[in-house]
Amino acid sequence: MIEFVSSCDDPEKLRRIIEYARKREADALADAALRKLVSVLPSERPGTVEFDFWRTIHSFEHVLTEERGRTTQLSRTRQKVQRVGVVQTLIDWALDTKQTAGFLMLLERNMPELAGEAIILRHPDKFEQFDVSAARARLEAAGVDTAAVAAYR
Repeated sequence: MIEFVSSCDDPEKLRRIIEYARKREADALADAALRKLVSVLPSERPGTVEFDFWRTIHSFEHVLTEERGRTTQLSRTRQKVQRVGVVQTLIDWALDTKQTAGFLMLLERNMPELAGEAIILRHPDKFEQFDVSAARARLEAAGVDTAAVAAYR
């Protein structure tokens, strides 16, 4: 089934697999399907900071929708992106003095590679060195393997 998930590009099929796997407590399958789902949803080109950002947003929204039992969108984040752009939104996340609920949620679900700080590490050429250092420090303070999240594709 995981082989099927890795080759599936249909968001609805992936959502059904996630739901099926969660009901049967097949966590590895649900996680694989979620990771695949959020990699097919963004319209941006894979490998870009924008693609990584929207993959993260789709992850948050999916998890919140599961938890709340109703469709949830990160409206404020989406509005902020419209105002200041993806890069500035990521900078603001990395420079926030407190760990955000989203950051903690990703860590709890063993998905640190989707944190905004990890995106910054994967695209250091798009950010000032100060921002990269702040992102690395936050991840290291949380016990995250920064080399692994920086290498995630």
